[in-house]
Amino acid sequence: MTHETTREKNARTDSSTDSPTDDNLQEIAGDLTKFQTRCLATIAQQDRYGLGIKRELETYYGEEQNHGRLFPNLDEMVDLGLIEKGKRDKRTNNYAITPKGEAVLEYELGWLTEHIEGDA
Repeated sequence: MTHETTREKNARTDSSTDSPTDDNLQEIAGDLTKFQTRCLATIAQQDRYGLGIKRELETYYGEEQNHGRLFPNLDEMVDLGLIEKGKRDKRTNNYAITPKGEAVLEYELGWLTEHIEGDA
């Protein structure tokens, strides 16, 4: 018997829908690392190529970011249906946020706002 992780299940069951349920949003947002959330927010600002994302994250973290950390996380978010990966040119991939990725960020922002403003 094979056991699916939450991420694998969400990627399989939600990849064809642009409007995940609130329960799915909560589950996906809760499973993302802070690094992945920062990547998603960076891509939400504008479509970016990998090194553009890396530079933006280096500004946030104040230190160099490793390719070995960035690209596996981007690939995982592609698998979850949060971002799309396309070709910018022969050597460069471009990343764009999906409606599902936007919904996850909006859920995260709402949760943070409720807790910061004390409405929780």
